[in-house]
Order: sequence, then structure tokens, then C-alpha cells
Amino acid sequence: MRKPIIAVSMAIIAIYFINACTGKTSHQEKTSTPVVSTVEDKVKTGERLVAALDCEICHSPKKMGPQGPEIIPELRFGGHQSNMPLPPADEKILKSGWVLFAPDFTSFIGPWGQSYAANISSDSTGIGLWTEDQFKKVIKEGKFMGLENTRPILPPMPWAAYKNLTDDEISAVFAFLKSTKPVYNIVPEAKIAAPPKM
Repeated sequence: MRKPIIAVSMAIIAIYFINACTGKTSHQEKTSTPVVSTVEDKVKTGERLVAALDCEICHSPKKMGPQGPEIIPELRFGGHQSNMPLPPADEKILKSGWVLFAPDFTSFIGPWGQSYAANISSDSTGIGLWTEDQFKKVIKEGKFMGLENTRPILPPMPWAAYKNLTDDEISAVFAFLKSTKPVYNIVPEAKIAAPPKM
């Protein structure tokens, strides 16, 4: 009676080790099979990534609330509003090396000049007319509007970190942003500082 139990046990152990050596278990085979996701799944993934990457902190205008800046829902992802007045920048502070952020975090001043958070809503003044390739070029290469022969994206846009996203992740982010409520807003042109004199 003991010999059959030992033989069966040895066979099970041998199968386990063969699977372990080839790196394929029945569970791994099931999870490594590509799953075709729906557009809805892709948009949900993009929404999760946009939240994790905190895109709203710069690209959504805010009003001051009891706990500090609060996103204005109807302007979500609309970028720095063209009609939004900014307080004067203290030149003395800038010359001492500081970087300044607008109260709602949609405009920034530093050694590069003054930059404004882009409209990334689905409106035609945002990314509504963009192709996915354009969006990928912004994220992967830091190209303004994802076009060749354009200026680089200005700080503080962290594209150098975002370029580590996979193509699928960038595609999902793009799908989500294209599904957002359109916000009509032509963001002001950046004011690029002259390079320092040598």
C-alpha cells in the first residue's frame, strides 16, 4: 500500500518541479493570456492613471475653499484660463532662485520664463483634435502639442517621468481625456525667458 502512495507523491513532486523549471504553471498560463478590453475598460484604466499621476493638480483650475484650492468641476482639465488674472510676480524673489506657482497651480514662473498648464480636455481648444500619436509624442519626447519642430514642454510638466509609461498606459490616459467634458479655453502662450548671457 505504501509503494503506490510514494509513487504518486513522487509523480506529483516531479510534475511540480517540471512546471517550476519551465516557468509555466496552469495559473500563469491563464493570467498571461492577453485579455481584449473594451473601450469602457480602457477609459476606466485611463481615469485611474490620470488620478494616480495627479494630472488635475496643474491642468484643472481651482477656487479657494476651506481646505485650500478646490477643483472647479465645470473647468476640469481646462488648463490655465485665459481670462484668469494673476498676481504680480516678485522679481526680487525670482532673481534669488525661487520658482513661483500661481494660487491655483495652473501657471508657473522660473528660470525658463512663465508657463501655463495646457487644456487637456476633449474640446478642440484642448486635445479634442489631437491624434493618439501626438499625445504619445508629448509624453515620450516632451514635444509641445506633440508636433515635430516645436519647442520642448516647459517645467513643471514631468514628462521625463511620464515617458516611462507603457504605450498601452498612454493610450488609456488619452482615451480617458478624450472622454472628458469639453472645456473651451485657449491657454495663453508661454513666455520663454532669454537664455542667460555668457
